[in-house]
Amino acid sequence: MVSRRWLLSTLLILVPSAVAPARACFTVIVGRDASADGSVLVGHNEQNGGRQALHFRRVPGRRFDEGAVVRLRRGGTLEQVPETFSFLWSELPGQEFSDSYLNEHGVAVVSNACPTRQDDYAALVARGEIRDGGIGYTLRRLVAQRARSAREGVLLAAGWVERFGYVHCGRTYVIADTREAWLLAVAGGRAYVAQRVPDDAVAVLPNIHIIGVLPDHNSAAWQGIYDYAGGRGWWDPHAGPFNFRKAFRRDRSDPPDPRRLRGRELVLGRKEPRRAHPAPIGVNPPRTLSVADVAAILRDRAGRPPLSTPTTQEASVFQLRAGVPPEIGCVWWRTTAEPAVSVFTPWYLGVLTVPEQYDSPGDLETKLTLDHHFNPPEGTFDRQAPVAWRTFRRLQDVAYAGGENGIRKLQDEWTAFERKVFAVQPELETKAIEIWEKDPEEARRLLTERCHDVARDAQRAARKWLDARQFGSRQEDGGQENLLVRHFLVRKSKRE
Repeated sequence: MVSRRWLLSTLLILVPSAVAPARACFTVIVGRDASADGSVLVGHNEQNGGRQALHFRRVPGRRFDEGAVVRLRRGGTLEQVPETFSFLWSELPGQEFSDSYLNEHGVAVVSNACPTRQDDYAALVARGEIRDGGIGYTLRRLVAQRARSAREGVLLAAGWVERFGYVHCGRTYVIADTREAWLLAVAGGRAYVAQRVPDDAVAVLPNIHIIGVLPDHNSAAWQGIYDYAGGRGWWDPHAGPFNFRKAFRRDRSDPPDPRRLRGRELVLGRKEPRRAHPAPIGVNPPRTLSVADVAAILRDRAGRPPLSTPTTQEASVFQLRAGVPPEIGCVWWRTTAEPAVSVFTPWYLGVLTVPEQYDSPGDLETKLTLDHHFNPPEGTFDRQAPVAWRTFRRLQDVAYAGGENGIRKLQDEWTAFERKVFAVQPELETKAIEIWEKDPEEARRLLTERCHDVARDAQRAARKWLDARQFGSRQEDGGQENLLVRHFLVRKSKRE
């Protein structure tokens, strides 16, 4: 097990990958001193191939009897805690490494596949590096259910990786809260490293490891990682300090990643040399970044390969702010479908419910089971299902059918839509904080109402454009603005 003393003296983890598409996810992490409002920002594109569906829901905290256990996918069990935290959950049914979470303490969890040279699952089991079936899918949900901070989330996850062994050949978890963000890199079996993203930096994480030589502080590693890498012939202690990326990366030539370079160029506003792999974990931006800036990076299609692609099921920007109740200070801005042709709508951590169009029908306890996730019920992937996911995916298809001009038109429409929402955000939050001091539940109802309204307005706009097969007229723009003014601007509560 990992000790608390170990966590305080080191901390944070790196990310490896898995046997997955070479380009499957992209993440931008902004330290609190590099953001425009002092928040920690985490932007993430979730990208997968194959049949897809997307569900978004709120899960309340739950209580468990003494002796209850958590069942892992491959047969292992873990002691259950008496009470778990509530969380918002974005689920991609059938996918093992694609769900995202934001819990009641403002702890966000996403991940990227990062392939390594580690052996396959059977070999790791045979050597005893994976025990009781190992841990994979359940790890991030456990962090959401139990972690009060990003640091605690790293500590917990590292302990489970050491105890069970990780089932995937490589992955990087991003675990963030209102004060800091960490990278946790796992490489199959018990191998992992971790590193904290500097407060004044922006880290760009594609599907490669970006943690190299660990700094003397704000980092951590499995105690056996040096002996393990040396014993496998992946690192020579006489050749220089241990470099996780170079030791575990599958491509031994360690070329620069074009998506990482593109992301850093967008942050810096200038070209970076492509001769060598960028060394620092992050870059210092010439100006602070906002939610809209991070959204623009996730939407970028000018690079080769592009950052936003048709295989992007969802884009997220977690806006995690301290100094106010997390229910108000933590907002999950998310798109349904590819960000280049979809809209970021806000989901405050304090929402009590999510509109039924964003979830699947059925009992919540059933939805939380492994069987339901990995064996989705009939109709889950039905292209005609009356859910938000299908509406925005059809709109994505129509935009692409219109070529670059259609994509650009739709992106412009959604950016204008978002600008109006951003404009009223300060007023909404001032009102919510005022109400919170007297009645937190009433403040949560206000936030829930506003988030539902904006989400419905976005769906209504999407259906209009689908029906017309065109994107936006002046009349439509005015209609959207009226809806936003009517639904999202702060109104006096019924009690006043």
